[in-house]
Amino acid sequence: MAIKNTPVATKEQREAKWYLVDADNLVLGRAASIISKILRGKHKTCYTPNIDCGDYVVVINAEKIQLTGNKLKDKVYHKHTGYAGGVKSVTAEKVMESHPERILYKAVERMITRGKLGRQQMTKLRIFTGPEHTHEAQKPERLDIASMNRKNTRSAS
Repeated sequence: MAIKNTPVATKEQREAKWYLVDADNLVLGRAASIISKILRGKHKTCYTPNIDCGDYVVVINAEKIQLTGNKLKDKVYHKHTGYAGGVKSVTAEKVMESHPERILYKAVERMITRGKLGRQQMTKLRIFTGPEHTHEAQKPERLDIASMNRKNTRSAS
């Protein structure tokens, strides 16, 4: 009987690439799931669950991301101040007005594993509200999420 070993990603295999995603008219959940898959490294053949072998993702035009249905008015984000009765709630519409990049960040963060490894993988996500970004030197490869599936985009309403 042959002994089978599970392959573990080596340092040579863990070379990180940079991807550029344009969030213009992308559906939030669909974009977040693809981005989280890239951050975790699940798109690679050398994927190892306990090793950070993911790639970097730069997102531009985060303010143009779309939410389907009534989520803009109905979706509520909660946080706790640490004091008794200190639960603060804010709708997605208000967050989009003040900090549109936070909606995408939270959506991706909740799809990444919690713990040390997840926090390390989240440092590879860079979100910008406008069309410009500061990572031209890394020469990010354009990732067209809109063309992967027709449901990934939604016309602005």
